[in-house]
Amino acid sequence: MSYEERIRRERPNMSKSFAKLGDFLLDSYVEAAFMTASELAQNLNLDAATVVRFSQHLGYSGFPKLQREIRQRVKNDLLIRPKQATDPDTVTGIVSNAMTEVILGMDQTRISLDNEAMDKLVDALGQARRIVVLAEGPAQPTAYSLVLFLEQGGFPIYIARAGITDLARTVNIAHAQDLMLAVEVAGQAPYIARAMGEAQKRGIQTAAIIGSASLASARYADIVLAAQAHPSVGVRLVAIEAIVYALAQVLHWKFAERFMGTEQAISDLSEKIQQPLD
Repeated sequence: MSYEERIRRERPNMSKSFAKLGDFLLDSYVEAAFMTASELAQNLNLDAATVVRFSQHLGYSGFPKLQREIRQRVKNDLLIRPKQATDPDTVTGIVSNAMTEVILGMDQTRISLDNEAMDKLVDALGQARRIVVLAEGPAQPTAYSLVLFLEQGGFPIYIARAGITDLARTVNIAHAQDLMLAVEVAGQAPYIARAMGEAQKRGIQTAAIIGSASLASARYADIVLAAQAHPSVGVRLVAIEAIVYALAQVLHWKFAERFMGTEQAISDLSEKIQQPLD
């Protein structure tokens, strides 16, 4: 059993100190591979003896034995796995090629992303009376990420239901001060573009975060943030998730006062909600 499997198995029953140390070894094992027990303890504001006890708790005689296994993991990452990745007919080769595709797609999107359009969308989100998201099926997780972030800043936002009648109802009750925002990856729901077109006719501002600039919804959007086109829907999905992340960072910077204290308030309310009823 690897050190990672041992940590995950024991994690639910660990003390706070052990859990803190275990999480660090899982998330930052490269750093841990080159630290002494004392350095690791100091980095995590723990006692060096805690590192020793933690190692023994996992079944090792001490930290050196545990660290030896961590260093082997780093060696595999840096030396062995790259050699395996050169063979396209292996799991390692396929994974490596897939990751490379994602990295290239992300980098192309980073270079081509219209930052002026990003600025316009941020302003539009800040001024909208209500933000209505029209999300294509594969883009639903990305849309929910955007909604979650904007809700934390007090932005009035929701995702419209995807049925044709529901979209018609959404457009019909929309106000001129609303913002219709399409989130699409592959254009699998053409009625979203038609709904956007009807919204435009009614003088409602429209925007689109899309996986390719050629998608139909872009033709009916006043503001367009498009990922670089890629034959893989999966790569486009990652790219628009990255666009939403970048958008969230700009919003947090521009409307910092809206987000100030929100996370703590949510945490405090979560604790109250978990308390038993009287």
